Amino acid sequence: MILVAGATGMVGGEVCRLLRSEHEPVRALVRATSSPEKIAKLGALGCEIVRGDLRIGSTLETACAGARAVITTVSAMPFSWAADNTLDMVDLDGQRRLIDAAVQAGVHHFTCVTFSGNIDRPFPLRNAKRAVEAHLRASGLRYTILRPSYFAEVWLGPAVGFDYAGAKATIYGDGRRPISWISLADVARFAAASVDNLAAADATLELGGPDALSPLQVVELFEQVGGRKFALTHVPEDALEAQLAAAPDDLQRSFTGLMLCYAAGDAIPMGDTLRRFPVPLKSVATYAREALAALATA
Repeated sequence: MILVAGATGMVGGEVCRLLRSEHEPVRALVRATSSPEKIAKLGALGCEIVRGDLRIGSTLETACAGARAVITTVSAMPFSWAADNTLDMVDLDGQRRLIDAAVQAGVHHFTCVTFSGNIDRPFPLRNAKRAVEAHLRASGLRYTILRPSYFAEVWLGPAVGFDYAGAKATIYGDGRRPISWISLADVARFAAASVDNLAAADATLELGGPDALSPLQVVELFEQVGGRKFALTHVPEDALEAQLAAAPDDLQRSFTGLMLCYAAGDAIPMGDTLRRFPVPLKSVATYAREALAALATA
């Protein structure tokens, strides 16, 4: 049995689908407030549903009981963040509780999705993820830490200002530094492939897409595919620094920290990793074609 924490999220849901496609028994950890539609979808895949909450340790003991592996993609940011569901409660203390529960349950392998090692300046989400990585390494569990770069579906989408439908984009910094944008689905493939894989044992894997493109190169690619010129808005790094200093809470501090690290670039060589894990990676060009084609059929 493989326990997936974060099963109703975009990456976690895809992890469940991939594991079930290989006929792996999957237990999906969901909260009492999780979407009934998403829970029903997990049930339709054949997942066992267990209700629990990273803020409540006793529920994690039940969730981990009998599991041979745990995969966690959980984060309170951005969609679940609330005054009673903060980064400290979930991404820090909650993930550490899950690791401790896995140790107590005799779990053999623990896979944790964090983010790129190039995201290295201090801000709340980054600090939580690095602390959890350290806790996992010290736990005695066999582990895999996956450190993906910026998700294409998020950072090259309207939620953070890349409005390809309206041919407008917000660019953080000068937009000239390359980033190894990666698809959510590809991160899920690495997570699913890490279980029972000796090459993933006690490994920290930096993950990126097949090509490192600067934000301005991505804009040019979308312009070529869609045949429309983009209107660009640049947010200089000094403006982001001021925004970080004035941010009212950990959520805004973390968003701004991620924007500053985006401005600094995040190129990740994937040659050695792909030799050990031959996962087919979606290019930004393929993502652009699919995203724009979806608009045409909407």
